[in-house]
Amino acid sequence: MGGVVVVGQVARDLVLAVDRVPDGGGSTDVTRRIEVLGGKGANQGVGCRQLGADVALVGVVGDDDAGRAVLAQARLDGLDVSAVVRRSGTTTALLVDVVEADGTRRLLEHVPDGTGLTADDVRAAAPVLRRADAVLVQLQQPADSVVEALRSADDTGALVVVDGAPADDAVRAAVLEHADVVRADEVEAAGLLGRALRGVDDAVTAATELVGRGPRVVALEVGSEANVVAWDGGHVVMPLLPTDLVDPTGGGDAFVAGLTAALLEGADPATAGWWGSAAAASVVARLGGRPALDRDAVA
Repeated sequence: MGGVVVVGQVARDLVLAVDRVPDGGGSTDVTRRIEVLGGKGANQGVGCRQLGADVALVGVVGDDDAGRAVLAQARLDGLDVSAVVRRSGTTTALLVDVVEADGTRRLLEHVPDGTGLTADDVRAAAPVLRRADAVLVQLQQPADSVVEALRSADDTGALVVVDGAPADDAVRAAVLEHADVVRADEVEAAGLLGRALRGVDDAVTAATELVGRGPRVVALEVGSEANVVAWDGGHVVMPLLPTDLVDPTGGGDAFVAGLTAALLEGADPATAGWWGSAAAASVVARLGGRPALDRDAVA
């Protein structure tokens, strides 16, 4: 399949399942607890690895026990962490996912400023980026590092995949100039379009408009209704695949992993979109955002 580099967040995930979140001043029992390697970058990387790609991460952890633990887990997952920065004096990001029995989730994020990539961090990862067949860039990272990653990835000739909402006009311009594939959920899409999406038909129009401005493939999520994938000359509207929703965390990350893996295997955009949908359906049927994907089952 080739090599994938993910430029994004590496964190520790703490997932807590409860029957119901208590009111203020109350308490409740935790029915299940999971502590794993997480963050959007790591989750996308693990998903791509499970689907057959060789994967390297470019991200930041702290010089603390949590940082050492998540890097150890990443290595066990088969990820190359040689380009992950261990920032002295920084605490590793912590994401707390609290999930009720009906699938309602609340996400608590402790993401210290030092856990964001800098442009220098991205430049230092050049040897890893040069080997990539695809580079996944998360727009949640600081703007200067995102622009540097997009330019560097485009220069290598890799498939450039972006996920999220741009921080400012400079990032938006860089996305449209350098990205081959753009994926955003309903809220994030507003940052790319300058307006909110208003249903599936509007998402088709918006995705087609974005394709006309540079990217080769655009995938937009429309709430709990569907995913829209557009390309030059066509589009597909994909209703969300039926599944017993346990936790929506990580569904978007799995979609990116499935979409990227299929495109690297030479699939057409519509087929790649269905791979993304199948991967997402698998993840949201489980507790926590960490994927457990089987390539044959997704295909």
